[in-house]
Amino acid sequence: MTDYQELNRQLGSLIDGVPHKIANLANVAALLYHTLKDLNWAGFYLLEQDRLILGPFQGKPACIEIPLGRGVCGTAAAQDRTQLVPDVHRFPGHIACDGASNSELVIPIHANGRVAAVLDLDSPKPARFTEEDQSGLEAFARILEPVFLL
Repeated sequence: MTDYQELNRQLGSLIDGVPHKIANLANVAALLYHTLKDLNWAGFYLLEQDRLILGPFQGKPACIEIPLGRGVCGTAAAQDRTQLVPDVHRFPGHIACDGASNSELVIPIHANGRVAAVLDLDSPKPARFTEEDQSGLEAFARILEPVFLL
């Protein structure tokens, strides 16, 4: 079980006073990848016009562009709603960037009241993510949102 209060405290300390968005996102991806168990990918897709563009991440190479509304990430961004997917192979329109991924959690991140990016976490373990993970990581994403104003 992850201590999300501690993880969120670590995030605050990590980004406090650092005025560089990409550097912050790179460190945050590393923090998540090395803290959360059973991940094979942790990172960000940044919204540019009608596409999500690959941002800083940890894991295997990934899809570079994802259209809004496509796959788990594109759906999260288009609907501005977290996607907790216990079995990605049953998700309509799933984009298999890494065939080893079996479950996924994608959380929209906002700047100026609009979706600016998504936090994407993948796991080879089916049903890896719980509602507790969703709640803890949504709070994590809110702490991270000021980075997107840089």
